[in-house]
Amino acid sequence: MQRPVTPLLAVDTIIRLLDHDNKIVLIERKNPPYGWALPGGFVDVGERLEVAAVREAKEETCLDVDLVALLGIYSDPTRDPRGHTVTPVYIADARGEPVAADDAKNVKIFDAVNIDQPLAFDHELILSDYHHYLETGELAPLRY
Repeated sequence: MQRPVTPLLAVDTIIRLLDHDNKIVLIERKNPPYGWALPGGFVDVGERLEVAAVREAKEETCLDVDLVALLGIYSDPTRDPRGHTVTPVYIADARGEPVAADDAKNVKIFDAVNIDQPLAFDHELILSDYHHYLETGELAPLRY
């Protein structure tokens, strides 16, 4: 039987810094598409999504994170200019100072509501869903 052609699978994490009034960490991407983004990356074959989220957060920010919730799954075929990529987005807590590493050119602490930098992918939508979650406790809506 021929293997099906399917979207790529990635993970992203909204990292809340407990030592910084729950501000969040964004990375500036070293590789295209450029811009500021949530820490994340592709899931390895045989790897659980949650393990990939923790690993990618550590690789790009040098922070150990504790996953708190799954905000939602983002699957718009146009969300990544490199091709169709499906991404669960986790909310995580961390302590300490982030350091840019791996695919991150830079790392910065932001107020989740006032981000003054252009965001990569659909991360503006994701952070809008996160703001709604903070206000209501409701997870990201299903989108068809």
